[in-house]
Amino acid sequence: MNKLFPHLAVTVSLSAASMLMATGAFAADEAAARALARQSDCFKCHGVSKKIDGPAWKEVAAKYRGKPGAEARLIEHITSGEKVKFDDGHEEAHKVVKSKDPNEIKNLVDWILSL
Repeated sequence: MNKLFPHLAVTVSLSAASMLMATGAFAADEAAARALARQSDCFKCHGVSKKIDGPAWKEVAAKYRGKPGAEARLIEHITSGEKVKFDDGHEEAHKVVKSKDPNEIKNLVDWILSL
């Protein structure tokens, strides 16, 4: 039994770490993400659950779920001002998020992808 104890300690430690990750210990800061979205006027075109002029963020999360490069793609989308096409066919430059802090931008994207 004493020979198994070190293995048991490692197993318990790994189990505790995976439980922390599963409960959202490393999740995005929703309050900070919403604040940046408000400051950047994102809610003018996007709802969390409801499409406005742009897709609902839950739709965006579903579209990118499990896809490699999803985070990088969304960061590029909200920081580059690339053209977006609307339902009526017209195009406009997407508004650029009002932050230069890569951690704030990543947090916003991580929150959107978590929906």
